[in-house]
Amino acid sequence: MLLPYLNKDLIEAGCDEAGRGCLAGSVYASAVILPKDFKNELLNDSKKLTECQRYALREVVQREALAWAVGVVTPEEIDRINILNASFLAMHRALDQLSLRPQHLLIDGNRFKKYQDLPHTTVVKGDGKYLSIAAASILAKTYRDDYMNGLHEEYPFYDWSNNKGYPTKKHRAAIREHGTTPYHRMTFNLLGEDPQLELNF
Repeated sequence: MLLPYLNKDLIEAGCDEAGRGCLAGSVYASAVILPKDFKNELLNDSKKLTECQRYALREVVQREALAWAVGVVTPEEIDRINILNASFLAMHRALDQLSLRPQHLLIDGNRFKKYQDLPHTTVVKGDGKYLSIAAASILAKTYRDDYMNGLHEEYPFYDWSNNKGYPTKKHRAAIREHGTTPYHRMTFNLLGEDPQLELNF
C-alpha cells in the first residue's frame, strides 16, 4: 500500500496533473487532502489502473477526502505561458479552491512553483508512492477524460474519446487531413515532424 503521508503532524495536500503531454485540450490538476487514517489498497498511480477502477476510486476519494478540488488551464493559456508553467498554474488553481487550507504540499514530479507561503516537497513518481498524490492523479485524469470525451462529440475526427488528445498516429493523421481545432496547442509539435524544419530563418 502507498504511504499515508510525509508529515504526520501537518495537514497535507497531494497534487498531480493530467494532460501535460497532449497535443490538444486543457491541462487538469487536482489537490486532495485525505484523512491521516485513510486506507485503500486499490488506490495507486492512475496510469496503473483500468478506466473502471479510476472512476470507482474517484467516488471513494470524493466521499472520504477532507477536501479536494480540480484546477484547469486552457490551451490558449498553455500556448502563452508554456506547458510547465501551465501545469503549476493548474495545481495552484486547484489549491485555491480547497475548503481546508493545507500546511504542506506533496507535489508529483521534480519541479514546482511555490504556492503562497506553503512549504512543499516534490516527489518523482509520487503518484505511485503517496496516497494523496495518487488520489489527485485519479481526479485529474478522470475529470480531464470527461472533458476530452465531450470535445470528441464536437470534433470526432481526432479520436479524442480514445487518445484523450495524446499524440497517436490517428490523431496526427487527422490533423494533417482536417487541420487544427481551437483546442489544439499551437506551440506543440503537432505533426511530429523534425522540429528543425519548423524554424523560420
